[in-house]
Amino acid sequence: MSRLRGWFCVAATAAVVATGLGGSAATATAADAEAAAQDDVRPLAQLESLDRGLVSVYTGSGNLVSWRFLASDPDNVAFNLYRGDTLVASNITGATNYFHSGAPNSADYRVRAVVNGTEQAFSPHAIQFRSGYYDVPIQRPAGGTTPDGVAYTYEANDGSVGDLNGDGELEIVLKWQPTNAKDNSQSGYTGNTIVDGYTLSGQRLWRIDLGRNIRSGAHYTQFQVFDYDGDGSAEVVMKTADGSVSGTGQVIGSSSADYRNSSGYVLSGPEYLTVFSGRNGAALATTDYVPARGTVSSWGDNYGNRVDRFLAGTAYLDGDRPSIIMARGYYTRTVIAAWDWRNGQLTRRWTFDTNSSTNTGRGYDGQGSHSLSIGDVDRDGRDEIVYGAMAVDDNGNSLWTTRTGHGDAQHLGDFDPNSAGLEYFKVSESTSQPSSLRINPANGQILWQTGSGSDNGRGVGGNIVEGRVGGQFWSASDTALRDLGGGNIGREPSSVNFLAWWDGDLSRELLDQTRIDKYGTGGDTRLLTGSGVASNNGTKATPVLSGDILGDWREEVIWRTSDNNALRIYSTPIQTSHRITTLLQDRMYRTGLAWQNTAYNQPPHPGFYLGYGMGAAPRPTIAQASTGR
Repeated sequence: MSRLRGWFCVAATAAVVATGLGGSAATATAADAEAAAQDDVRPLAQLESLDRGLVSVYTGSGNLVSWRFLASDPDNVAFNLYRGDTLVASNITGATNYFHSGAPNSADYRVRAVVNGTEQAFSPHAIQFRSGYYDVPIQRPAGGTTPDGVAYTYEANDGSVGDLNGDGELEIVLKWQPTNAKDNSQSGYTGNTIVDGYTLSGQRLWRIDLGRNIRSGAHYTQFQVFDYDGDGSAEVVMKTADGSVSGTGQVIGSSSADYRNSSGYVLSGPEYLTVFSGRNGAALATTDYVPARGTVSSWGDNYGNRVDRFLAGTAYLDGDRPSIIMARGYYTRTVIAAWDWRNGQLTRRWTFDTNSSTNTGRGYDGQGSHSLSIGDVDRDGRDEIVYGAMAVDDNGNSLWTTRTGHGDAQHLGDFDPNSAGLEYFKVSESTSQPSSLRINPANGQILWQTGSGSDNGRGVGGNIVEGRVGGQFWSASDTALRDLGGGNIGREPSSVNFLAWWDGDLSRELLDQTRIDKYGTGGDTRLLTGSGVASNNGTKATPVLSGDILGDWREEVIWRTSDNNALRIYSTPIQTSHRITTLLQDRMYRTGLAWQNTAYNQPPHPGFYLGYGMGAAPRPTIAQASTGR
């Protein structure tokens, strides 16, 4: 099947039913799903063009071969699977996977779509997970010594994906963090933050050095990887400063400037926002970062903690094309700036500021979280930014706030198949506020909450109980697993961190540290323990990246190897009978994958209910395509 170059638009319908909020969900019927499909139609949106993403995962007794079901495929598409030039299986019309029993781990596979009885072109060759995983070699930067004589080395940290070179295959963007990286509350010098672009074969496309004037740590560098201008190759966008060096050697600002104070903080000097080319790392445009830091103490302290808390995301603010979201602050003042990258020009769409003299933002100070979520919460076809205990509309105006304050984790998704639209669950850090809340993201109404009195550090929402319809919710300070109405439905899972669709059913699994577990009422079952790998970000114990990156709709997990010489990708070896369009072509999921690396990493959620009891999965349809550059 020939690959369309550039970007294309998709529309989709979600299987949800408008029957109200709250209470335990009843079983969703096929009729319910059909009715819901007419109720919740998502608009066209510019997305990347993808190849089949074919993978073969060796299990010891054969290979699980899986591939993407694309938005461009007709509903009745079938597939023929080949090993070399030999047909292995024909007319596969169910799920886009096949277990080839007895085949060696070196078997070479390709797949051909069959449309109206006619075979299409071969896909690219499968990526071979010969040991149950696939390693992407990476090039560890040289360490160094800070001005106070402290030596440091580098560890692979957060990652993202995008089609950097326009070939239909996703590449990896990796942030390298020095071993002396700091939380904003900690003084001390850090090494430079380094950002690399790699192909899946391990070819390094470019390296960006953010320089001495960008401090290293989880809250300083949030990078977005997305095709913002629709030319078929992704851009990389992040905050820069004097001395940042692009992938082609361009120096941004002054190469000799050093604004670090004796405590290692950078509290003076210019700050920039730069758009880099995904192809070669060149700086395409640089402008002043909005907002400027101004007076440090006006953000809540005078030593540099709250002033340098940054978040970032990608949102379809006009319902059609992606915009860049860059933000500063959440403990006190909050500023969110939306930017467009179009035709080689970076322009600011709007700015939301809680210090604004107008009503926009007034009363919304101090409501942000350590992450954000993007989604169409009011169902107008355009994305909103859910920023902790507040939301900002697609036009930059305030939408709602619960005034329940700062939190460490939040989950926005379609967790209720019996109610139209999205649901929202968050935890709170303030001991005077509810420890966790389920909120109607359309208007900020609190639907239920758990008691106050604790700094609740983690919380999760998703359908993890096979046999129970709808999402479940749990948090670090609560001993219960709760249903959509807040009722206690049993044993809390063993972890409160990430989620991943891994096995063959529709419920999601628990991803924590370097393992994946299946929830069970009597105890969790281990499905995967990563070999020779390490998690990132201290007690948060997150992977480099997790999401539907390759293969069918199930999610891959990328961890760094313990020696930091490779990124180790795991893909499920388990068959499924469910055929679902790749989640990369669900707009909300795709933007969630883009902001996953932001501050305290959170898993992406699709804009439709994916879980036990769901109806027919939504089928995106192509509206138009670019034919090249």
